[in-house]
Amino acid sequence: MTNDVQTISSYYESKLPAYLEMLRQMVAINSFTDNPEGVNKLGELTVDFFQELNFNHRYVRCENPNFGKHLVFQSPKFNVNNSTIALISHLDTVFSAEDELENDFQWRVSGERIYGPGTEDIKGGTVMILMVLEGLKKFHPRIFDSVNWKIFLNAAEERLSPDFGRLCNDMLPEDTKACLVFEAGTINKNGSTLVVSRKGRATFDVKVEGRAAHAGGSHERGANAIVQMAHTIQTIAAFTDYAKEITFNPGRFEGGTVVNRVPHYAEAEVEMRAFDSEIFNEGIVKMLALNGKSQVASQDGYACKVSIEITEQTPPWAPNASTQELFKLWSETAGSLGMNTIEEARGGLSDGNWTWERYPTLDGLGPTGANPHCSERSPDGSKDQEYVLVPSFVPKALLNTTAILKLVENI
Repeated sequence: MTNDVQTISSYYESKLPAYLEMLRQMVAINSFTDNPEGVNKLGELTVDFFQELNFNHRYVRCENPNFGKHLVFQSPKFNVNNSTIALISHLDTVFSAEDELENDFQWRVSGERIYGPGTEDIKGGTVMILMVLEGLKKFHPRIFDSVNWKIFLNAAEERLSPDFGRLCNDMLPEDTKACLVFEAGTINKNGSTLVVSRKGRATFDVKVEGRAAHAGGSHERGANAIVQMAHTIQTIAAFTDYAKEITFNPGRFEGGTVVNRVPHYAEAEVEMRAFDSEIFNEGIVKMLALNGKSQVASQDGYACKVSIEITEQTPPWAPNASTQELFKLWSETAGSLGMNTIEEARGGLSDGNWTWERYPTLDGLGPTGANPHCSERSPDGSKDQEYVLVPSFVPKALLNTTAILKLVENI
């Protein structure tokens, strides 16, 4: 290490207890997406923690009135001659207050692990943003002041809020140099993982209209919507092709009313995910081609009616040259620090899915953790709650800080 790197690393080590105390306070706030009061309370706390950066901030209402407010920070003075770098995290988690209480899921320190809702996804990532910016401001104020910084915190990332993507695109200039997403890194014994691509996701509403009949007296007149749905769901599930990395998941089903009636309706929700844009679009075509396809009819020829429509669509973040350039910079920086980085293509989505086509985007820049979205634990260890690794904070902050310095110097 150079003296400069050693100094920054020592600074982060000395301040780590304070940063972890910030994380503890953030984790104590339930910020379930469907709890807008909690999401907004976390936003206010985040403003307090970031105040020493002297950034301007503003709240932006989510288009869905049931969700909280997005939070945006930016450098106090925009300079057209400066380059723009965006740092992205989110405020919401997937855990309801009832879920946290039922599973006794709260801040808990166990050796090198800190358990709790959002420790890994993604409150630890928000703390990482603060660490990096404070380090840059303290040790490289000239470089810090030469960048138009923008921090975007999504109020509804776990619900794939598309208006947040539009917000980023509206507020970022076309020549933005990087969108850096602070989702957590995953545990890998060979080094730090950085996310360079993510699957896209489409959801579908599948409906079957049948014809009701008395299950005992006139069964033959009925067109059983549940039986038809079973045919349709089997067809959809068979579209999954692991070789092409596309999956179809029928995730919810309901149908019928009472057992002595041939069911006249059934409904299911299906999720599709894929990395490749062409394969993704082919999957949508396959799903919509099932409209009108029926295998079940009454004895007098009344056929069930199948209808399928897209309810949500988030495009894949495909492998691309600009992301690879950022990964190369982070990887070379890691090597200079005696670290190693590993490319990761991740099945889950992030806000990087909204930014990569317009701006160079890199993800996985938060601290390392495991078991995201899991609140359960079992005595035999087969189920464990979400946690973040304390020893990952300082090395990852040092890597991000040093790589950003190189990025700015190369602009």
